[in-house]
Amino acid sequence: MTNPVVHFEIPVENMDRAVRFYEAVFGYRLRRETVDGYAMAFFPRADGGAGASGALAQGDVYKPAKTGPILYFDVDDIDATLARATALGATILYPKKDIGEAGFVAEIEDSEGNRIALSAARD
Repeated sequence: MTNPVVHFEIPVENMDRAVRFYEAVFGYRLRRETVDGYAMAFFPRADGGAGASGALAQGDVYKPAKTGPILYFDVDDIDATLARATALGATILYPKKDIGEAGFVAEIEDSEGNRIALSAARD
């Protein structure tokens, strides 16, 4: 069986601001391109690896929101990730919580007003 979600798009109002935020918080290098007239910035993708690919997306059909689906980003250290995010103006919506054997979770509001979640395995 494979993971059922293969791609996600995170709505943004300001692509430059959003790219700076996601690259600084997570340490990724995003790849920008235009797809069907929409500005996109793609997260790194490992073909054949577990998980989904995704992108930041800007355009008339993309509206940032704190409601709706919540995407979980796997991180090595939630405390360090929260520190980087809040230094860039993010708001903590759900503080770090110990969820037992599964590790830890937290939620933030990104630079664009989206609710995103962080997940880290127990050391």
